Amino acid sequence: MTTRRRALTVCLVALVATTAAFGRSKLLRWGATDDEVGEHLPGDDLVADPHLVATRAITIHRPARDVWPWVAQLGHGKAGFYSYDVLENLVGCHIHNANRIVPAWQEIRVGDDVRLAPEVRLDVRIADPSGALVLGGGVPMGNAGPLFDFSWAFALRDAGEGGTRLLIRERYRYLHPWVRLMVEPVEVVSFVMTQKMLRGIRDRAEATGSSPQNAATSP
Repeated sequence: MTTRRRALTVCLVALVATTAAFGRSKLLRWGATDDEVGEHLPGDDLVADPHLVATRAITIHRPARDVWPWVAQLGHGKAGFYSYDVLENLVGCHIHNANRIVPAWQEIRVGDDVRLAPEVRLDVRIADPSGALVLGGGVPMGNAGPLFDFSWAFALRDAGEGGTRLLIRERYRYLHPWVRLMVEPVEVVSFVMTQKMLRGIRDRAEATGSSPQNAATSP
């Protein structure tokens, strides 16, 4: 068995074990309070009447201005997603997660695209440094085209004492009834990657902030 296949097998076993240990409801709201799960977030209107919603959150002991730069540079070809490189690259994404703020990646506007992989992109629908980054669109599956409408929101909330709550929300609306059978297992993977992403953003923001001396001048 190759190293790649061994890693994939370990990952799949870990996903099954995680699902059994936490249960579906806990996977969909990791780190989030009841109020945060029920809160209307920017971008919620992009996908009306969703079939599946996941809201996950973490506290970061830095103000929002120090968290936003790490969120703004998300994406393939930029800072990556601060998650598990091995898992991201098992499917050929060629993502390299950054450990610094790059000024060239900070300009993000409505209408820009953020790539999940070389051939997979979402559109920027909201880009508000004080509160939220929202991505949306249909994620294609091979030659079949999009199978669901999707929004991905990163919301920053004041946590008091100079801290920030970072919430990540996914909203799915299936375009075919059978898509549920595909998305539910994918959401387990999303949980594994998202909780790592939240911790990755937290650790980077708390370690470096966004002061000029910590910013790289080029990718």
